[in-house]
Amino acid sequence: MGQIIMRGIKHLLITVLFGVSIFSCNKSEIIEGNDAYNVDDIKTPAGLRAENGGIAFLPDGRMVTCFHLGEVLIYDPKTEEWSVFAKGLHDPLGVYPISEFEMLVMHRPELTRLVDTDKDGKADLYQTVTDQFGISGNYHEYNYGPQPDGKGDFFISLNDASNGAGIWKEVRGEFRAEGRPGRMYSCVPYRGWVMKVDAENGDLIPWASGFRSPNGIAVDKSGRLFITDNQGDWLGTSKLYHVEKGKFYGHPSSLVWEKGFEGIDPLTIPVPVLDKMRQKGSVLFPHSILANSPTQPVFDYTGGEFGPFEGQMIIGEMDHDFLLRVILDEVDGEIQGACVPFVSNQGLTKGNNRIAWSPDGSLFVGKSDRGWVGGKGMQKISWNGKTPMDIYEMKLTKSGFDISFTLPINPESANDPYSYTIKRYYYKYHRKYGSKQFDVSEVKVKNVMLKEDGKGISIDLEDLKPNYIYELTLPEDIKSKKNTPINNKTIYYTLNKLKS
Repeated sequence: MGQIIMRGIKHLLITVLFGVSIFSCNKSEIIEGNDAYNVDDIKTPAGLRAENGGIAFLPDGRMVTCFHLGEVLIYDPKTEEWSVFAKGLHDPLGVYPISEFEMLVMHRPELTRLVDTDKDGKADLYQTVTDQFGISGNYHEYNYGPQPDGKGDFFISLNDASNGAGIWKEVRGEFRAEGRPGRMYSCVPYRGWVMKVDAENGDLIPWASGFRSPNGIAVDKSGRLFITDNQGDWLGTSKLYHVEKGKFYGHPSSLVWEKGFEGIDPLTIPVPVLDKMRQKGSVLFPHSILANSPTQPVFDYTGGEFGPFEGQMIIGEMDHDFLLRVILDEVDGEIQGACVPFVSNQGLTKGNNRIAWSPDGSLFVGKSDRGWVGGKGMQKISWNGKTPMDIYEMKLTKSGFDISFTLPINPESANDPYSYTIKRYYYKYHRKYGSKQFDVSEVKVKNVMLKEDGKGISIDLEDLKPNYIYELTLPEDIKSKKNTPINNKTIYYTLNKLKS
C-alpha cells in the first residue's frame, strides 16, 4: 500500500509541475531512454572485507547480508547505518531471515539458525539446522542457499572440490576413493548435489546430482527450481538448469553418491552413456560473451516497480559489468529460452555474486571476487521510470522465432530480411575444461513479418535444428518508432526442442 501511495504522490507532483502524467495510457507520452536504471554505490563499514555471500530483506525494509570472513550485518537504507547481527561464521554464502530476530545462514560447516533471544539486535543463540553433508577440507567445497521451496522446506546446493588443492587427512562423512579422481571431484557425501532440507527436523533429502559449481538457486511462483552452474570440466559453457527431483545434470563425479553406483569410478563411464543420462541446460550462456561465472537468479515479481520485465529472470554474473536477463520459453513441456545482457554501461561494476529485491522494488547487488575476477562492495539498481528500447521476448515458432520489443519499432528499420544475421553452434559435452563453439554456421533468414501491434516481428528461417544455440543479431539501425536505438542488438536462444 505504501508503494502505491508514493507512486501516486510522484504522479501528482509530475502532473502539477509539468502538466504531463508518466502513467497516462497515451503511448505518445511514454518516456523512452536506454539510461532507464540508476546504479548507486552502498557505503560499507570501514575495515569490512566487502565480499558478499548473501542478501535478503526484512519486512521492515532493512537488509541482512553476510560476508566472506563470517559477519552477518544489518543495513538500514533509511539511515544508511550498519549493525552487527552475528560473527564467526565460516565463509557464509547465503542468508534467509525467518524474522528480524531469527536468520538461517548457509556456511562451510552447516546450515545454522541464528536467534536474537533477548531482542537486543545481536544473535546470542547459534543452532545447527543440518550438517548432514561431507567436508574434505578442500577450499572449493562451497555451500549455497537456503532457498525456500514455497512449501515450508529449503533447497541448498553443494560445490564439488577442486584438484587445485588436496584434502585433509580427517574428513567429515564417508570417504569414497572412487570419487577422488578428476579436475572437480566428490569424495565425501553429496558434493555436486542439490539437496532439500526438511525444515522440521533438518534432515537432508538428496534431490538432484550432476553439478559442478551451482552458485545460484531460485524457485518461481509455480514452484519450479532453477540452478546456475559454472563453465569448466564437463561444462562447455555456463548454464541455467530447470532442476527436477532424481535427475542427473551432467557432471559425473557426484554419481558416486547415487544409489547403484557404489564402487564405480564415474569417470570410467563412457561419455555417450553419460550424455544420454544427463538433463540439458535450459539456457546456455556463451562463454566470455555473456557469462564466465553466473550466480544468483531472481524473478522480477515487483509488479512493474523495476520496469517492463515483470516475470522474467535476472541473474548475477561475476566477471562482467552487467547482469543477465533470461526469457524462458516452455516448448511442449520443456523449458528453454533466451538471454541478453542487462543494465549494461550504467555504472554497474563486476563481481555480481548476490542480488535481492528490496521492498521498494529496487535490486541490491553484493560483490565478490574470491581471488578470481570480480569485485568488492555493494550497489543498488533502481528503475527511473524510462522505458528502454530493448528485446522483450524471443519465442520459438515452428519455422523460426517471434521477437517482441518493449516499444513500437520503426518499421523501415526492421523489415529487411537480409539485414538480420543468425548463426548457430553448440558446446561439446566432454571431460575437458570448457569447450570451443562447434559447427558454427549461418542460418538463412527467409522472411521477416512485422506484427500488427507494431512491437514485434516474426522471423522465418530456412532451417531449424535442435541442440544448438541460435545467435540472432538484429539490423544495425533498428530503433523504436521515436528513433531510440535498441539496447541489445544480439540475443542468444538455446534450442533444445523443436515446436511440434
